[in-house]
Amino acid sequence: MLPSSPVPASLLAVLETLRVFTAPSFATFTAMVTGLVAQTGPGTVTGMLTGAGLARAWPHDRARSFFSRASWSVEILGTALADLIVRTLLPRQAISIA
Repeated sequence: MLPSSPVPASLLAVLETLRVFTAPSFATFTAMVTGLVAQTGPGTVTGMLTGAGLARAWPHDRARSFFSRASWSVEILGTALADLIVRTLLPRQAISIA
């Protein structure tokens, strides 16, 4: 189940470039990021679920297990995010691959 409100296309396009997850984990990741952006309270799991409109729809364990037990690598996600940042902020000709 994705967030109750649709994920903006621009945010989904960015998140798609970070797709280093299984399909179920990507759905959870998308919901958690959407909630983090939309929430006005603390950036906790509860705050993210509230921001995504999922506080009553999802068990908190689903979100918590995403961070503690899901099979994804923070290193791979970090590398994908760094790549996205570099490709977005630097002109193409400034990037050389040795």
